[in-house]
Amino acid sequence: MSGELLQQVRVIDPVSTTDYITDVFIVNNCIQSVGHDINSMPDDTQIRDGRGLILGTGLVDLYSHSGEPGFEERETLSSLCHAAINGGFTRVAILPDTSPVVDNPSVVAQLQKNYETINICSPQLHIWGAISQGIGGDKMTEFADLVNAGIIGFTDNQPWKNLTMVRRLLEYLHPFNKPVAFWCCERQLASNGVIREGYNAIRLGIPGNPAYSETVAITSLVELVAATKTPVHIMNVSTDRSVRIISSAKEDGLPITASTTWMHLLLDTTAVESYDPSLHLDPPLGNYKDMMALREGVKTGIIDAIAINHSPYTYEEKTVSFAEAPPGAIGLELALPLLWQNLVRTGEFTPLELWQALSSNPAHCLKQEPSVIAPGEKAEIVLFDPQNTWKVEASNLYTLSRNTPWWGKDLTGKVLQTWC
Repeated sequence: MSGELLQQVRVIDPVSTTDYITDVFIVNNCIQSVGHDINSMPDDTQIRDGRGLILGTGLVDLYSHSGEPGFEERETLSSLCHAAINGGFTRVAILPDTSPVVDNPSVVAQLQKNYETINICSPQLHIWGAISQGIGGDKMTEFADLVNAGIIGFTDNQPWKNLTMVRRLLEYLHPFNKPVAFWCCERQLASNGVIREGYNAIRLGIPGNPAYSETVAITSLVELVAATKTPVHIMNVSTDRSVRIISSAKEDGLPITASTTWMHLLLDTTAVESYDPSLHLDPPLGNYKDMMALREGVKTGIIDAIAINHSPYTYEEKTVSFAEAPPGAIGLELALPLLWQNLVRTGEFTPLELWQALSSNPAHCLKQEPSVIAPGEKAEIVLFDPQNTWKVEASNLYTLSRNTPWWGKDLTGKVLQTWC
């Protein structure tokens, strides 16, 4: 039996709300001891100086896109899992918009089988099941069959077309006690907008998407939750007004959780001045007021979690005009360094606040027990160096895609090791 001793490492555990410096002894991927009086160790124990390093609970991604099956040139399950581990994520939930769509047990079984062949220390892979057949269809999937197949929850990750169907599925899904996630957007109001409506949209000459395309849909969903009492998760929150609507719903005791994506916390519409297609997101980046409201929402818990929404695309797919590019950007390997660099180092977030939004809260949204750093627990942890500088380039990334506005730039903060 061999082990690894991390000396004088800074431990961040959002479950116990602790942030302190101590020693941690890990044996066979289990946490053996935590404290300054660790004496009994095997002779071949590796001792590591943890000064200046952070040992946190494993990060949890609520939703990201897998290229496999159907779009393996964008991302395979293997490259996705490698990227997740390289970014500190020990649990990843993939969305059902693969080809074929995850709308029946056979696709779930194939994904699980492919995952089992991955030859690395992999994150826990969870699979979202589609709500409607083919995603966006008028016929519901067989919910019980998908639950029995092992899906983590239900979402189409697409704006709905029929509110009556939303009401019915909330009634049908209530007994399953699985997460039900919605991306709230009224497409008719959004029209062809690809940037948040406002001054910058006019200045840059890009069609605007009004904030009320999101808030009208969120308000409708809140009313249906009030009627059915079925818990829901609101994905991709991107506006100031949305945060206030969700806050009011929570004050009324409605069973709602919510998430925003990491890029919406870091950038606003001014970033689109570059016309970089990697900044074409859906929902689009908000205005400055939206970005600051989202940050405050995460800090106060109105927005429960930060999602990555890792969306890989090939070079050819993204090398087109801004409006024509498919929306989305990669993020599993970039989110923690950039969030730490821009929110923690600036003093806007405490380390605990960030870790809570990336680790324990997403686990709760998935109705899972979060990982903890305590003796006797499995080592689902990540070692992070907040001072390590590195360049965003192919040699430092495992993802197959490069659609990110930070490509070729230097970042400060890097994951050194992930136990899972």
